[in-house]
Amino acid sequence: MQDIEDRDTEGRRHFLKCMAWAGTGTLWLMHGGVLKAQPLTTKGATAVTDATFSFVQISDSHIGFHKAPNMDVAGTLRQSLAMINAQKKEPDFVLHTGDLTHLSRPEEFDALSGIMQDARMAKVFYVPGEHDVIGDNGAEFFRRFGERQQSGGWYSFDHHGVHFVGLVNVLNLKAGGLGSLGADQLAWLKKDLAGLSADTPLVVFAHMPLWPLYPDWGWGTDDSNEAVSYLRRFGSVSVLNGHIHQIQQKVEGNITFYTARSTAYPQPAPGAASAPGPLKDVAPNDLHRYLGIRDIRHVQGSHALAVTEEVMA
Repeated sequence: MQDIEDRDTEGRRHFLKCMAWAGTGTLWLMHGGVLKAQPLTTKGATAVTDATFSFVQISDSHIGFHKAPNMDVAGTLRQSLAMINAQKKEPDFVLHTGDLTHLSRPEEFDALSGIMQDARMAKVFYVPGEHDVIGDNGAEFFRRFGERQQSGGWYSFDHHGVHFVGLVNVLNLKAGGLGSLGADQLAWLKKDLAGLSADTPLVVFAHMPLWPLYPDWGWGTDDSNEAVSYLRRFGSVSVLNGHIHQIQQKVEGNITFYTARSTAYPQPAPGAASAPGPLKDVAPNDLHRYLGIRDIRHVQGSHALAVTEEVMA
């Protein structure tokens, strides 16, 4: 579980981030980049539900994948949506951070669209993964799921005082599989953020990590440094990515980078195998421990702002 609290104290806005991993019974409190642990309490759990709005991140559903360790990725995506629908406070929307499908086939996009109808919230925002742009440079993905704000597919929106930015970093992959944003998107990002106050909370989301998590496996974006330079002046920035099918985190000043679990299958830890790919030696009964969703609840002022990490197990 990850809790993020935004409090206004003595006229100044302070940002408190806390994380408690599901199933561990430990609450991680982060302030000024320093983590402190304490037992998970009822009080801590209550704070998670105290929010004025929330949204959910899901990632890497890989509809069309039919191999070990998961022969039913459609089923585990449906379970993920059931977890969302079961929440006490209905989320305002869902962010899907890419790899909706496994091979960009029309029937896979059709299946994904049908399954996502199980989500009860009115809006789902998507960004593509590299598996969604195979063969047509994303034309079918953008036709079906694009926001159409910009010709390149990137976009932004505001929700209850938070500025959201959806980036595309899976087109024209660089050597080694690294993602790329490109000059046009970077120029747009700079312009999009220019008019915002530095105390505007930002949530940036894309498929591939926006930091060099493990470049040997293509787990990074080659021109992300410029994008991150535009984010540094803001007091609270959360960057949400998928792609690596596991939780990794990095804190850089006021920017916290998070990668997400997949709803389909896990991958090995960075460098723990000869190459990335489905972690096949997972017992069927253990698979759900590796899959999950991320729920994010935001409250301004003296109220709580929270993000929750849940596994299917």
